[in-house]
Amino acid sequence: MVGIYLSGTGNTKHCLTYLLEIVDPDAKAYPIEMDGVVEKIKESDVVFLAFPTQFSNVPYMVKDFIRKNSQIWQGKKVFCMTTMGAFSGDGAGCAARVLKKYGASILGGLHVKMPDAVCDSKMLKKPLSENQRIVKEADEKIEKIGREIKDGKYPKDGLGFVAHVAGLMGQRLWFYNKTTDYSSKLKISDACVGCGLCTRNCPMHNLKLENGKVLIHGQCAMCYRCISTCPQKAITLLGKEVFEQSRYEKYAVHTET
Repeated sequence: MVGIYLSGTGNTKHCLTYLLEIVDPDAKAYPIEMDGVVEKIKESDVVFLAFPTQFSNVPYMVKDFIRKNSQIWQGKKVFCMTTMGAFSGDGAGCAARVLKKYGASILGGLHVKMPDAVCDSKMLKKPLSENQRIVKEADEKIEKIGREIKDGKYPKDGLGFVAHVAGLMGQRLWFYNKTTDYSSKLKISDACVGCGLCTRNCPMHNLKLENGKVLIHGQCAMCYRCISTCPQKAITLLGKEVFEQSRYEKYAVHTET
């Protein structure tokens, strides 16, 4: 068993690693951008794939990874897990349908609500205490689901017809153009001091530091990792101002092992 994840602000990484601790303490989780991650998948019969939902869809980076490595999924048993700030629809189902095209069998799906990670929008921002409550409830759900999975009972979040319609009509049809490719909307303001942290953090290597200036290459995965960690709050994507840098560590309610 192996876990593979895309995580911008740490929510998805936490949820997957915590689930694996319960289901199989020997299983390791790796970021999808890591060199050698394809080999880790090839070595395992069971794959837990985790990602944040974007507009009731799979991040393009994840879909692109699945398609580019289509040959590795044949015969794999895959569990799809997605995190969401408010509404996921059939987030897990979107990945499951692509994986099935390449020969994977789907064990189940899990949707976990976590604190909103869109740093440059006020829409879903909540007080610290509320985000801590959300994380606590997420951990409780993961603990329950983990015990059930150990007993061979997999949840089916996002895999059914009703969830498919909800995801399609709720967000995906209206925002489909935002998830059909990488984004070119990332913006860097004059507040940037050229520290280079964003260039080191970007899972797509989309940002490059040249002569003290950060250059954008139009291959943004919309993970919000750079935006949530920029010391100057100089980076935006969907909005024009960073309202809160939403890292999982701010809301953690227990110490991970």
